[in-house]
Amino acid sequence: MTRFRVTLEYDGRPFVGWQRQENGLSVQSVIEAAILQLSGESVAVHGAGRTDAGVHAAGMVAHFDLEKAITPFRLAGAINACLRPHPVAVLECAVAPEFHARFDCKGRGYRYRIANRRAPLTWAKGLAWHVATPLDAQAMHDAAQRLVGRHDFTTFRSTACQSASPVKTLDRLDVERRDGDVLIVAEARSFLHHQVRSMVGCLKLVGAGRWTADQLAAALAACDRRALGLNAPPDGLTFVSARY
Repeated sequence: MTRFRVTLEYDGRPFVGWQRQENGLSVQSVIEAAILQLSGESVAVHGAGRTDAGVHAAGMVAHFDLEKAITPFRLAGAINACLRPHPVAVLECAVAPEFHARFDCKGRGYRYRIANRRAPLTWAKGLAWHVATPLDAQAMHDAAQRLVGRHDFTTFRSTACQSASPVKTLDRLDVERRDGDVLIVAEARSFLHHQVRSMVGCLKLVGAGRWTADQLAAALAACDRRALGLNAPPDGLTFVSARY
């Protein structure tokens, strides 16, 4: 039995999320089906995170165990061939004894893209949140620093979240403008369900002049989901990195 570590890229639009579910196609299920097709083995693929429906990945890390004797190079190519036409790809593959994608992970990084322009999106529809109202990225960044650190993030937590505690340490929350886009980068050891999208939604209110940094801080301090101003859509969210 060999344990393999893979780095994955996927477009989240066709999927109900990373995790295997009964109500639709998941990223995890199509990868497991591809491995079954090439090896005849039913395996469990474990990811570094569990992205929601419509959320993308540029650097999701996962692992699985396989009895079939095969090199990482050939395995990556075979999985990619069997994944077609699903928008999922293995970018890297390596043998990694005793590695665990989830429990060994020391940090996770997400990027959120807001397409801040008047014109509607065409090819990027579903890959960014279209906001026509001009946003002040600097005001968003300054306000975002009020969320950095160890806090009770109940306000920014989905009611369906299964985490044992709402207390998390947010290591980084940066906002910058790049031409017509406003990009938000969030890094932490782990996140609550919908935490990044909820933070982005409230930062959008700050950027549009509807909230102040003090109102954002007050929403955090409320520790009440009813204090949330806005939950951003999944379109612009991408899992970009897992740190080990």
